[in-house]
Amino acid sequence: MSTLSPANRRQFLALLGLSAVAVGCGTAAGSGGSAKGGTKTLRYQGWTGQVTPAELAQDLGYLEDVRLEWVGNTISGPQDIQSAATGQTDFGGAFNGAVVKLAASGAPIKAVISYYGSDKDSYSGYYVLADSPVRSARDLIGRKVGMNTLGAHSEAMLDIYLQRGGLSPADADKVEPLVVPPVNTEQSLRQKQIDVAVLGGVLRDKALAKGGLRPLFTDHRLLGSFSAGTYVLTERFIKQNPDTVRTFVTAVGRALDWSRATPRDEVVARMTEIVRKRKRNEDLDALRYWRSYGVAGSGGRITGKELQLWIDWLAQRGDVDRGRVRLDDLYTNDFNRNGR
Repeated sequence: MSTLSPANRRQFLALLGLSAVAVGCGTAAGSGGSAKGGTKTLRYQGWTGQVTPAELAQDLGYLEDVRLEWVGNTISGPQDIQSAATGQTDFGGAFNGAVVKLAASGAPIKAVISYYGSDKDSYSGYYVLADSPVRSARDLIGRKVGMNTLGAHSEAMLDIYLQRGGLSPADADKVEPLVVPPVNTEQSLRQKQIDVAVLGGVLRDKALAKGGLRPLFTDHRLLGSFSAGTYVLTERFIKQNPDTVRTFVTAVGRALDWSRATPRDEVVARMTEIVRKRKRNEDLDALRYWRSYGVAGSGGRITGKELQLWIDWLAQRGDVDRGRVRLDDLYTNDFNRNGR
Protein backbone atom coordinates (compact mmCIF):
# COMPACT_ATOMS: atom_id res chain seq x y z
CA MET A 1 0.00 0.00 0.00
CA SER A 2 1.32 3.44 -0.89
CA THR A 3 1.09 6.60 1.17
CA LEU A 4 1.38 10.28 0.40
CA SER A 5 1.91 13.16 2.78
CA PRO A 6 -0.75 15.89 2.62
CA ALA A 7 1.64 18.16 0.72
CA ASN A 8 2.58 15.47 -1.76
CA ARG A 9 -1.04 14.44 -2.09
CA ARG A 10 -2.00 17.94 -3.14
CA GLN A 11 0.85 17.97 -5.64
CA PHE A 12 -0.24 14.58 -6.96
CA LEU A 13 -3.80 15.78 -7.44
CA ALA A 14 -2.66 18.94 -9.18
CA LEU A 15 -0.51 16.97 -11.61
CA LEU A 16 -2.93 14.13 -12.24
CA GLY A 17 -3.85 14.04 -15.88
CA LEU A 18 -1.87 17.16 -16.82
CA SER A 19 0.40 15.23 -19.14
CA ALA A 20 -2.51 15.17 -21.55
CA VAL A 21 -2.08 18.90 -22.15
CA ALA A 22 0.15 17.83 -25.00
CA VAL A 23 -2.96 17.04 -27.00
CA GLY A 24 -3.21 20.74 -27.65
CA CYS A 25 -0.75 20.00 -30.41
CA GLY A 26 -3.48 17.96 -32.09
CA THR A 27 -2.26 14.38 -31.71
CA ALA A 28 -5.67 12.91 -30.96
CA ALA A 29 -7.05 12.50 -34.47
CA GLY A 30 -8.80 9.26 -33.64
CA SER A 31 -8.79 5.89 -35.35
CA GLY A 32 -9.19 6.62 -39.01
CA GLY A 33 -10.61 10.03 -38.21
CA SER A 34 -9.05 11.61 -41.27
CA ALA A 35 -10.71 9.19 -43.68
CA LYS A 36 -13.44 10.51 -45.93
CA GLY A 37 -16.76 10.19 -44.14
CA GLY A 38 -15.09 9.61 -40.78
CA THR A 39 -14.26 6.45 -38.88
CA LYS A 40 -16.76 3.74 -38.03
CA THR A 41 -14.45 2.15 -35.46
CA LEU A 42 -14.07 3.38 -31.90
CA ARG A 43 -11.06 2.21 -29.89
CA TYR A 44 -11.64 1.92 -26.17
CA GLN A 45 -10.47 0.39 -22.90
CA GLY A 46 -12.66 -1.90 -20.83
CA TRP A 47 -12.84 -3.10 -17.24
CA THR A 48 -12.08 -6.71 -16.41
CA GLY A 49 -15.14 -8.68 -15.38
CA GLN A 50 -17.50 -5.82 -16.21
CA VAL A 51 -19.73 -4.80 -19.09
CA THR A 52 -19.66 -1.08 -19.81
CA PRO A 53 -22.71 0.73 -21.23
CA ALA A 54 -20.88 1.03 -24.57
CA GLU A 55 -20.28 -2.72 -24.68
CA LEU A 56 -23.89 -3.38 -23.77
CA ALA A 57 -25.03 -1.01 -26.54
CA GLN A 58 -22.96 -2.94 -29.06
CA ASP A 59 -24.36 -6.30 -27.99
CA LEU A 60 -27.91 -4.97 -28.17
CA GLY A 61 -27.31 -3.89 -31.77
CA TYR A 62 -27.77 -0.19 -31.04
CA LEU A 63 -24.42 0.86 -32.55
CA GLU A 64 -25.67 0.04 -36.06
CA ASP A 65 -22.65 0.36 -38.41
CA VAL A 66 -20.24 1.58 -35.72
CA ARG A 67 -17.83 -0.99 -34.26
CA LEU A 68 -16.01 -0.99 -30.92
CA GLU A 69 -12.36 -2.08 -30.87
CA TRP A 70 -11.11 -3.18 -27.45
CA VAL A 71 -7.43 -2.28 -26.93
CA GLY A 72 -7.06 -3.44 -23.32
CA ASN A 73 -8.33 -2.70 -19.83
CA THR A 74 -7.91 0.55 -17.94
CA ILE A 75 -6.67 0.92 -14.37
CA SER A 76 -8.73 4.02 -13.50
CA GLY A 77 -11.06 6.66 -14.87
CA PRO A 78 -8.37 9.41 -15.02
CA GLN A 79 -6.10 7.05 -16.98
CA ASP A 80 -8.96 6.17 -19.32
CA ILE A 81 -9.79 9.73 -20.34
CA GLN A 82 -6.11 10.61 -20.57
CA SER A 83 -5.75 7.81 -23.12
CA ALA A 84 -8.63 9.30 -25.11
CA ALA A 85 -7.15 12.80 -24.90
CA THR A 86 -3.75 11.65 -26.19
CA GLY A 87 -5.22 9.63 -29.06
CA GLN A 88 -4.43 6.16 -27.72
CA THR A 89 -8.17 5.50 -27.70
CA ASP A 90 -11.15 7.30 -29.19
CA PHE A 91 -13.31 7.64 -26.08
CA GLY A 92 -12.86 7.20 -22.36
CA GLY A 93 -14.89 7.56 -19.22
CA ALA A 94 -14.16 8.99 -15.80
CA PHE A 95 -15.52 10.71 -12.72
CA ASN A 96 -16.68 14.21 -13.67
CA GLY A 97 -14.09 15.87 -11.43
CA ALA A 98 -11.33 14.18 -13.43
CA VAL A 99 -12.98 15.41 -16.63
CA VAL A 100 -12.99 18.98 -15.28
CA LYS A 101 -9.30 18.74 -14.28
CA LEU A 102 -8.23 17.39 -17.64
CA ALA A 103 -10.14 20.11 -19.50
CA ALA A 104 -8.68 22.77 -17.20
CA SER A 105 -5.18 21.54 -18.06
CA GLY A 106 -5.82 22.47 -21.69
CA ALA A 107 -6.91 19.13 -23.11
CA PRO A 108 -9.52 19.75 -25.85
CA ILE A 109 -12.05 17.19 -24.66
CA LYS A 110 -15.81 17.27 -24.38
CA ALA A 111 -18.18 15.14 -22.31
CA VAL A 112 -20.96 13.69 -24.45
CA ILE A 113 -22.98 11.33 -22.21
CA SER A 114 -23.19 10.16 -18.61
CA TYR A 115 -22.31 6.51 -18.12
CA TYR A 116 -22.30 5.82 -14.37
CA GLY A 117 -23.62 7.34 -11.19
CA SER A 118 -24.99 6.74 -7.74
CA ASP A 119 -28.48 5.65 -6.80
CA LYS A 120 -30.11 3.47 -4.14
CA ASP A 121 -28.85 0.33 -5.87
CA SER A 122 -25.43 1.43 -7.12
CA TYR A 123 -23.27 3.40 -4.71
CA SER A 124 -19.93 3.57 -2.92
CA GLY A 125 -19.88 3.19 0.84
CA TYR A 126 -17.27 4.27 3.38
CA TYR A 127 -17.14 1.45 5.90
CA VAL A 128 -15.53 1.04 9.30
CA LEU A 129 -15.32 -1.94 11.63
CA ALA A 130 -18.45 -2.42 13.71
CA ASP A 131 -16.62 -1.58 16.93
CA SER A 132 -14.68 1.36 15.46
CA PRO A 133 -14.75 4.62 17.43
CA VAL A 134 -15.10 6.51 14.14
CA ARG A 135 -18.65 7.85 13.93
CA SER A 136 -18.30 11.33 12.48
CA ALA A 137 -16.15 13.40 10.15
CA ARG A 138 -14.16 14.79 13.07
CA ASP A 139 -13.33 11.26 14.22
CA LEU A 140 -11.42 10.80 10.96
CA ILE A 141 -8.65 13.23 11.93
CA GLY A 142 -5.43 11.23 11.96
CA ARG A 143 -7.13 8.23 10.34
CA LYS A 144 -6.43 6.36 7.09
CA VAL A 145 -9.05 5.91 4.36
CA GLY A 146 -8.37 3.23 1.73
CA MET A 147 -9.61 3.79 -1.83
CA ASN A 148 -8.79 2.61 -5.34
CA THR A 149 -7.19 5.82 -6.62
CA LEU A 150 -6.55 9.40 -5.58
CA GLY A 151 -7.92 12.49 -7.28
CA ALA A 152 -11.12 10.80 -8.37
CA HIS A 153 -14.63 10.01 -7.16
CA SER A 154 -13.74 8.41 -3.82
CA GLU A 155 -11.52 11.24 -2.62
CA ALA A 156 -14.01 13.84 -3.80
CA MET A 157 -16.78 12.26 -1.72
CA LEU A 158 -14.45 12.09 1.29
CA ASP A 159 -13.57 15.77 0.96
CA ILE A 160 -17.22 16.78 0.72
CA TYR A 161 -18.05 14.67 3.78
CA LEU A 162 -15.24 16.29 5.77
CA GLN A 163 -16.29 19.77 4.67
CA ARG A 164 -19.92 19.16 5.60
CA GLY A 165 -18.72 17.77 8.90
CA GLY A 166 -17.22 21.15 9.75
CA LEU A 167 -13.54 20.30 9.40
CA SER A 168 -11.18 23.13 8.57
CA PRO A 169 -8.78 22.62 5.62
CA ALA A 170 -5.97 22.09 8.12
CA ASP A 171 -7.90 19.37 9.94
CA ALA A 172 -9.03 17.78 6.65
CA ASP A 173 -5.38 17.46 5.63
CA LYS A 174 -4.86 15.25 8.68
CA VAL A 175 -7.18 12.67 7.18
CA GLU A 176 -5.03 10.40 5.02
CA PRO A 177 -6.44 8.87 1.82
CA LEU A 178 -4.40 5.83 0.73
CA VAL A 179 -4.33 3.92 -2.52
CA VAL A 180 -5.33 0.32 -1.81
CA PRO A 181 -6.11 -2.23 -4.56
CA PRO A 182 -9.88 -2.82 -4.46
CA VAL A 183 -9.47 -6.57 -3.95
CA ASN A 184 -7.38 -5.88 -0.83
CA THR A 185 -9.44 -3.08 0.70
CA GLU A 186 -11.72 -5.20 2.87
CA GLN A 187 -8.80 -7.24 4.18
CA SER A 188 -6.82 -4.08 4.94
CA LEU A 189 -9.75 -2.77 6.99
CA ARG A 190 -10.25 -6.00 8.92
CA GLN A 191 -6.51 -6.16 9.68
CA LYS A 192 -6.70 -2.53 10.88
CA GLN A 193 -4.12 -1.33 8.35
CA ILE A 194 -6.68 1.34 7.44
CA ASP A 195 -9.54 2.84 9.43
CA VAL A 196 -12.07 3.29 6.63
CA ALA A 197 -12.57 1.26 3.44
CA VAL A 198 -14.31 2.55 0.33
CA LEU A 199 -16.29 -0.36 -1.08
CA GLY A 200 -18.72 -0.67 -3.95
CA GLY A 201 -20.43 -3.30 -6.05
CA VAL A 202 -19.54 -6.94 -5.50
CA LEU A 203 -16.70 -6.11 -3.12
CA ARG A 204 -19.09 -4.18 -0.88
CA ASP A 205 -21.77 -6.85 -0.95
CA LYS A 206 -19.34 -9.67 -0.18
CA ALA A 207 -17.78 -7.70 2.67
CA LEU A 208 -21.14 -6.87 4.22
CA ALA A 209 -22.28 -10.49 3.93
CA LYS A 210 -19.39 -11.49 6.21
CA GLY A 211 -20.56 -9.02 8.85
CA GLY A 212 -18.56 -6.92 11.26
CA LEU A 213 -18.75 -3.68 9.26
CA ARG A 214 -20.95 -0.61 9.39
CA PRO A 215 -21.27 2.36 7.03
CA LEU A 216 -19.89 5.72 8.05
CA PHE A 217 -21.55 7.29 5.00
CA THR A 218 -22.27 6.59 1.32
CA ASP A 219 -22.03 8.83 -1.70
CA HIS A 220 -25.77 8.35 -2.27
CA ARG A 221 -26.62 9.52 1.25
CA LEU A 222 -24.26 12.43 0.75
CA LEU A 223 -25.57 13.75 -2.57
CA GLY A 224 -28.65 11.73 -3.46
CA SER A 225 -29.02 10.15 -6.90
CA PHE A 226 -26.64 11.70 -9.41
CA SER A 227 -24.72 10.91 -12.57
CA ALA A 228 -21.08 10.88 -11.55
CA GLY A 229 -19.08 10.14 -14.68
CA THR A 230 -19.13 10.88 -18.39
CA TYR A 231 -17.70 9.53 -21.61
CA VAL A 232 -15.45 12.06 -23.34
CA LEU A 233 -14.02 12.46 -26.83
CA THR A 234 -11.64 15.04 -28.23
CA GLU A 235 -13.13 18.04 -29.97
CA ARG A 236 -11.14 17.14 -33.05
CA PHE A 237 -12.57 13.62 -33.17
CA ILE A 238 -16.10 14.99 -32.76
CA LYS A 239 -15.58 17.49 -35.58
CA GLN A 240 -14.19 14.84 -37.93
CA ASN A 241 -16.74 12.13 -37.07
CA PRO A 242 -20.07 13.73 -36.12
CA ASP A 243 -22.25 10.92 -37.49
CA THR A 244 -20.26 8.26 -35.65
CA VAL A 245 -20.40 10.28 -32.43
CA ARG A 246 -24.16 10.71 -32.80
CA THR A 247 -24.66 6.98 -33.32
CA PHE A 248 -22.39 6.12 -30.40
CA VAL A 249 -23.91 8.57 -27.90
CA THR A 250 -27.49 7.69 -28.78
CA ALA A 251 -26.72 3.97 -28.61
CA VAL A 252 -25.16 4.26 -25.15
CA GLY A 253 -28.17 6.24 -23.95
CA ARG A 254 -30.53 3.57 -25.29
CA ALA A 255 -28.50 0.86 -23.55
CA LEU A 256 -28.69 2.73 -20.24
CA ASP A 257 -32.46 3.03 -20.59
CA TRP A 258 -32.70 -0.65 -21.56
CA SER A 259 -30.79 -1.68 -18.43
CA ARG A 260 -33.13 0.41 -16.29
CA ALA A 261 -36.35 -0.91 -17.86
CA THR A 262 -35.36 -4.58 -18.13
CA PRO A 263 -35.66 -7.03 -15.21
CA ARG A 264 -32.34 -7.24 -13.39
CA ASP A 265 -31.96 -10.99 -13.89
CA GLU A 266 -32.27 -10.54 -17.64
CA VAL A 267 -29.67 -7.75 -17.65
CA VAL A 268 -27.23 -9.85 -15.64
CA ALA A 269 -27.77 -12.84 -17.95
CA ARG A 270 -27.05 -10.67 -20.97
CA MET A 271 -23.91 -9.25 -19.39
CA THR A 272 -22.71 -12.72 -18.41
CA GLU A 273 -23.07 -13.90 -22.00
CA ILE A 274 -21.18 -10.84 -23.27
CA VAL A 275 -18.24 -11.57 -20.98
CA ARG A 276 -18.24 -15.24 -21.95
CA LYS A 277 -18.25 -14.44 -25.66
CA ARG A 278 -15.23 -12.16 -25.49
CA LYS A 279 -13.09 -14.99 -24.03
CA ARG A 280 -10.68 -12.99 -21.88
CA ASN A 281 -10.52 -15.47 -18.99
CA GLU A 282 -12.50 -13.16 -16.66
CA ASP A 283 -14.20 -13.95 -13.38
CA LEU A 284 -17.97 -13.87 -13.85
CA ASP A 285 -18.75 -13.70 -10.14
CA ALA A 286 -18.99 -9.91 -9.94
CA LEU A 287 -21.80 -9.78 -12.48
CA ARG A 288 -24.13 -11.61 -10.08
CA TYR A 289 -24.05 -8.54 -7.88
CA TRP A 290 -24.76 -5.97 -10.60
CA ARG A 291 -27.76 -3.80 -9.78
CA SER A 292 -27.62 -0.57 -11.77
CA TYR A 293 -25.34 1.75 -13.71
CA GLY A 294 -26.66 4.47 -11.40
CA VAL A 295 -27.14 7.08 -14.14
CA ALA A 296 -29.73 9.68 -13.15
CA GLY A 297 -32.38 10.66 -15.66
CA SER A 298 -33.12 9.11 -19.04
CA GLY A 299 -30.87 8.58 -22.03
CA GLY A 300 -27.71 9.50 -20.16
CA ARG A 301 -28.22 13.18 -20.88
CA ILE A 302 -25.82 15.45 -19.00
CA THR A 303 -26.96 18.28 -16.76
CA GLY A 304 -24.72 21.24 -16.08
CA LYS A 305 -25.02 20.91 -12.31
CA GLU A 306 -23.33 17.49 -12.46
CA LEU A 307 -20.17 19.17 -13.73
CA GLN A 308 -20.52 22.51 -11.96
CA LEU A 309 -20.34 20.71 -8.61
CA TRP A 310 -16.81 19.59 -9.44
CA ILE A 311 -15.72 22.90 -10.93
CA ASP A 312 -16.61 24.50 -7.61
CA TRP A 313 -15.00 21.71 -5.56
CA LEU A 314 -11.73 21.75 -7.49
CA ALA A 315 -11.52 25.54 -7.59
CA GLN A 316 -12.08 25.74 -3.85
CA ARG A 317 -9.22 23.28 -3.32
CA GLY A 318 -6.98 25.25 -5.64
CA ASP A 319 -6.64 22.32 -8.03
CA VAL A 320 -8.03 24.25 -11.02
CA ASP A 321 -8.24 27.88 -12.05
CA ARG A 322 -11.94 28.66 -12.33
CA GLY A 323 -11.15 31.03 -15.17
CA ARG A 324 -9.77 28.17 -17.27
CA VAL A 325 -12.98 26.16 -17.16
CA ARG A 326 -16.22 27.19 -18.85
CA LEU A 327 -19.17 24.93 -18.14
CA ASP A 328 -20.65 25.37 -21.61
CA ASP A 329 -17.39 24.17 -23.16
CA LEU A 330 -17.19 21.04 -21.02
CA TYR A 331 -20.13 19.07 -22.36
CA THR A 332 -22.76 18.74 -25.05
CA ASN A 333 -26.04 16.85 -25.44
CA ASP A 334 -26.24 17.74 -29.13
CA PHE A 335 -25.36 14.20 -30.25
CA ASN A 336 -27.85 12.48 -27.95
CA ARG A 337 -31.11 11.77 -29.75
CA ASN A 338 -32.68 10.18 -26.66
CA GLY A 339 -35.37 12.07 -24.78
CA ARG A 340 -35.80 14.83 -27.34
